[in-house]
Amino acid sequence: MERKMAPSLMCIDLMNIEHDLRLLEKAKVDYLHIDIMDNHFVPNITLSFDFIHGLRKITSIPLDIHLMINNPENSFHYLKNCNPEDIICIHYEATTHVHRALGMIKDLGAQVGIALNPGTPIGVIEDLLPDLDSVLIMTVNPGFAGQKLIPSTLDKIARLRNMLDESGYQNILIEVDGNVSFENAKLMHEKGANIYVGGSSSIFHKESSIIENCHKFREIIYS
Repeated sequence: MERKMAPSLMCIDLMNIEHDLRLLEKAKVDYLHIDIMDNHFVPNITLSFDFIHGLRKITSIPLDIHLMINNPENSFHYLKNCNPEDIICIHYEATTHVHRALGMIKDLGAQVGIALNPGTPIGVIEDLLPDLDSVLIMTVNPGFAGQKLIPSTLDKIARLRNMLDESGYQNILIEVDGNVSFENAKLMHEKGANIYVGGSSSIFHKESSIIENCHKFREIIYS
């Protein structure tokens, strides 16, 4: 089973970002997770499309772009320079024409992802499975770092893994985002998660260095 680390750049030290990016490169993380928020779909504003363009100039780590914005298809023109390893993930709840939007992501040349809020049942994506490379399960309500895990989302991960496997879509990866601490990552791993968005409670935890945290995180998800 594939397991990948995706540090959340919402939690990086923006005043020292290039220094910390070099540490993440040294730690051989798999993705850089970038949250784009519009203060409408979620009550916050974080990183931007200009931030993405800047990142591409200073690192070759694939990008995991998480669009927490209404009608994301209206903003895809900002993402024309995607690499095949990049993921663009939109929320099921954010657009009326979700199938069309997923097709537009594929046309950009990126991996196609869809995110589900804690209150959104996994069954809504049943007819979208042929178009997906990954499904992101929000294990907190989106919008802010530092929240506590919603316990019922652990069972949701397991139910999604079963649904994908039984439907013949074992290749679709499950991503988890929200309080992916060292302790919770172990539980998510046991439920079948593949991509782990690590933030302030793991990869960017202040008690140890980024390198040490990544090493500890990798040991957990590969155990």
